Amino acid sequence: MVTRLYTHPIFVEHITPPGHPERPDRVRAIERALEEQEFERLDRVEAPEGDEETILYAHPSSFVKHVRSQIPETGIVRIDDDTTASPKSWQAAVTAIGAANAAVDDVFFGRASNVFVASRPPGHHAEKNKAMGFCLFNNAAIAARYAQRHYGAERVAIVDWDVHHGNGTQDIFWDDPSVLYCSTHQMPLYPGTGAKGETGVGNIVNAPLSPQTGSDHFREAFKSRVLPALDNFAPDLIIISAGFDAHHRDPLAEINLSEDDFDWATGKLLERADRFSSNRLVSLLEGGYDLEGLAFSVAAHVSRLMKG
Repeated sequence: MVTRLYTHPIFVEHITPPGHPERPDRVRAIERALEEQEFERLDRVEAPEGDEETILYAHPSSFVKHVRSQIPETGIVRIDDDTTASPKSWQAAVTAIGAANAAVDDVFFGRASNVFVASRPPGHHAEKNKAMGFCLFNNAAIAARYAQRHYGAERVAIVDWDVHHGNGTQDIFWDDPSVLYCSTHQMPLYPGTGAKGETGVGNIVNAPLSPQTGSDHFREAFKSRVLPALDNFAPDLIIISAGFDAHHRDPLAEINLSEDDFDWATGKLLERADRFSSNRLVSLLEGGYDLEGLAFSVAAHVSRLMKG
């Protein structure tokens, strides 16, 4: 079992305003956590810059041009109330996509059993035609389409345990039965989507969690909704939208998970990857805004990936 890690210095050069929760220190905290001796065997690779054409797998060219036109030469611009861009944001976003697609290459070529991509900006709020929620482009959606186009993957599952619902991923795959999207998330909470009744063409499985709930409710949602859906779907590839903002320390939500819960959920998804997809599993960083909670949670997640 080889677990690969993609990072790149460009990810800290996507600059956000002072006090913004989605900040460069997030990836610095992850890098420090993964310097511990237990992660010595991690296969560390610098993320490649992505092929900009692959953005079109999930977003129309008019939207891509619009985002590019928003990138400033200096300073920081607001794309919406939450989402900003700075001079290196385009390169960071394209490199995040490059890393996600390279991770798909790795698991299909057998260079790694699973891959964790520690990138920013995150992606799961980016809809077909809208950048929002700290996200410019939808990394997980592009990676899923990349697997289908380049490796003939017939069924790709995206499991999203970020505390905020991945409205963008749901939007992109709403009527596409070849992609299963499963999400656990707090509700009510930004962005306001993710009710159980939102099912697409039967390929969308939402498991909303009430505020102030914790491990028991999260694990029950996984066992009763997410895992049966995966078992029925039998995916050729599992992609995790790995947000760690459901941790009890996180300032943006009210779900009380610990790093043990992320370890447990990772293990359950690895079991499905072993059963259905020849161990092919790609994990992409989404949220997580308390640096200590993020570091502990990523360490638990990657440690479990390495155990297989």
